[in-house]
Amino acid sequence: MIERYQLRYFLAVVDHGNFSRAAGHCNVAQPTLSVGIAKLERALGGALFLRSGHRVELTQAGSRLLAHARRIEGEFNLAQQVLAGAAQGPLTRMGVIRSLPGATIAAITRAARGIDPDARLELVEGTERELLGHVARGRIDCALTLVGRGSDRFLEEPLREEGYALAVPLDHPAAGQASVAAETLNEDVMIVRRHCEVLSDTSRFFTERGVRPHFAYRSVNDERVMQMVAAGVGITLMPISYAAPDVARPRLAGFDQTRTIGLLYATTSEALAASPPPIVAAARGVLAD
Repeated sequence: MIERYQLRYFLAVVDHGNFSRAAGHCNVAQPTLSVGIAKLERALGGALFLRSGHRVELTQAGSRLLAHARRIEGEFNLAQQVLAGAAQGPLTRMGVIRSLPGATIAAITRAARGIDPDARLELVEGTERELLGHVARGRIDCALTLVGRGSDRFLEEPLREEGYALAVPLDHPAAGQASVAAETLNEDVMIVRRHCEVLSDTSRFFTERGVRPHFAYRSVNDERVMQMVAAGVGITLMPISYAAPDVARPRLAGFDQTRTIGLLYATTSEALAASPPPIVAAARGVLAD
């Protein structure tokens, strides 16, 4: 008999690309996840993954199972939401990409409470890839994330486009400038935002201009990055929407990359987009300002 946890393990491996990250996502040890996958393979009578080093690929049997597993997990999550909503009122689960400023998320939740103080909400933080998986599996109703990737698996609603700018402490020579040439930063110490969606573009931009800095700090926590910038640890490049009292945001001359933040839904969620719950209406209002 196939059990739900086995399908969850299977989908986690598909979405995260290897057993180690999948186990972390499921909050289990890797041997536990491997045993669950092995039981599923025995129940179905064949291997689901081709293992090569740290990477895995689906076998033909795994590819056939994938659509069924996503549908089963989605229906199960939908049933849970319906039952919970019948008892306590509807619950909206929204994913939020990690690179969105905390101040923006707080403004959206405050606006949602203003629309309906009793509305039930669950926020799920994740990377762009994690949120796509959550939406596909029905784990969340929608995601506030990067859009404009052109996938036909989801409905996308662009809300805000923004560029990038440097973040420097107020005593930095560039703090009072509107725009800074990359070549003038060759002696600067820098901070790496590991989860930055334009990290490779940023690295190539500086390298092409002969800038190869020392990196003093690496982090996936943007608020902490801003604190380290303010403390003089180093400078970095961040979306324009980030702000802090002790940090200046001059533009980086010639760096024209942008990102589009918006709402992403499963293709079966047209009703959610057409008749939005408070958190969706709030996100539209805050990000459209």
